[in-house]
Amino acid sequence: MTGDDPLAWLYGRTTGGIRWGLERTEELLAGVGNPHRRFRSVHVGGTNGKGSVSALCESALRAELPGRKVGMYTSPHLVRFAERIRIDGAPVDDALLASCVDRVRADVERTGATFFEATTAVAFLCFAEAGVDVAVVEVGLGGRLDSTNVVSPAATAVTNVARDHAEYLGDSPGEIAWEKAGIWKEGVPALTGETDPVALRVLRDRAAAAGASFTALDDVARVEDVRLSPGGTAFRHRSEAWGDRELRIPLVGAHQARNAALAAELLALLPAELRPGWEAVERGFASVRWPGRFQVEEIRGTTWVLDVAHNPAGVQALAATLDAVPLPRPMVLVAGVLSDKEWSDMLPPLLARVDAAILTVAPTAPESRRWDPVAVSAALPRDLDIPVRVIPELEAALARASTLAPYGTVLVTGSVHTVGDALPILGLPSL
Repeated sequence: MTGDDPLAWLYGRTTGGIRWGLERTEELLAGVGNPHRRFRSVHVGGTNGKGSVSALCESALRAELPGRKVGMYTSPHLVRFAERIRIDGAPVDDALLASCVDRVRADVERTGATFFEATTAVAFLCFAEAGVDVAVVEVGLGGRLDSTNVVSPAATAVTNVARDHAEYLGDSPGEIAWEKAGIWKEGVPALTGETDPVALRVLRDRAAAAGASFTALDDVARVEDVRLSPGGTAFRHRSEAWGDRELRIPLVGAHQARNAALAAELLALLPAELRPGWEAVERGFASVRWPGRFQVEEIRGTTWVLDVAHNPAGVQALAATLDAVPLPRPMVLVAGVLSDKEWSDMLPPLLARVDAAILTVAPTAPESRRWDPVAVSAALPRDLDIPVRVIPELEAALARASTLAPYGTVLVTGSVHTVGDALPILGLPSL
């Protein structure tokens, strides 16, 4: 990245932290003609799974709407910034991205907008300039005051509610659900996959207050006969909207079957002019690509599993998938977790399932959020049955793991940074 690269300037906004409110985003968008009003949208929030649900919806919409452009805005990216802003399944064109960054730059500096606020405005401008017809928009953090909440969507979903970013969203299921339900809009269908009674009640009550029709996934659909393999997941989807159907997705895990069911029901809630038929849902889901989510690769005899699990709920889903999918042993864990995450809850389920572990640091992790793997190692229980090594340099950690499991499995997890940094080291694409 060179000094005159527009992304270099944009990344300079990352030091601004998180600033709640929609005012700056609305001002940035007004300055470039309110591009978010020039395309339809689907808005997806939740603690975990919202990226997978977004990717599934986007893939199905592309399958249904040939000749019409479909966008997707997600965060964070794994390797390249342009992954966040996709048009017809591909990262946004460099020239269009640079032009849109340049157009918002003066207002970003004038308003003091944060990195995410600026990025959201740039994404929506890119979509409008490219002539996108419909965009799937993933919430960044929370919902109510997230920058993406300026859209007027055709349908909304909250995947689930779990503890993450407690300093911003609260500690209890009810508090977190209240923030996430802030994306509900009057007259817009609202769907959730949440099952916790407290969170579900809050989500339902917030929908009623907003004037949104509310649906809980388990009231309209069932996921049955889930079959997992290293190559994907198959299951029966029994639904009021779609009937009794078989679905296959290249995403691995029982939680991904539930994400796919939620995505299918969210698509069913779209107005007729946007709603895909079942064949498009089936084709789109079967061809979805969402790297870093129990991604299984074989490289020179070693099986690699890369998963961006970065909070306790994500690790629980990862652990359940490890239990269900046959993988060659020995299994070596390479973990790099950010310091503000609950690593003390995340590591034990993983350490219980591997034969050795290496604690490391992702090179792209912000300096202020880098954990101390030496201190973490010292804090682990002394009665562990497996060796735990500290190798701070990620590339060296991956190399050592491959020697420990030459015909076994290496599990790389702990954060998006860790997986994103590992992909190019291993020679794997991020899309």
